[in-house]
Amino acid sequence: LEDAVSCGLNKCARVIDNGSDLPGTIPERCSRAFQRHFREAELIISKGQGNYESLSGVKGNIFFLFRAKCQMVAREVGCQEGDMILLANE
Repeated sequence: LEDAVSCGLNKCARVIDNGSDLPGTIPERCSRAFQRHFREAELIISKGQGNYESLSGVKGNIFFLFRAKCQMVAREVGCQEGDMILLANE
């Protein structure tokens, strides 16, 4: 959350924690409040490679914002390791 607030994202969007200590977001392991917001959201901006790895197969209007920190993920999304990525969920 600190990153989202420090860049001002909280001024134009609702920023919430997923209620889990896992490095990614596995909806069924998150708080009930998060699960409700996740289901009802018109648009989700998911930050971090861990969230990309855990949510990329989940249905929803999700955009992933992350730095490709390893060659495997970079190859999967078609970029170079270290690139900043904004990717729409398919």
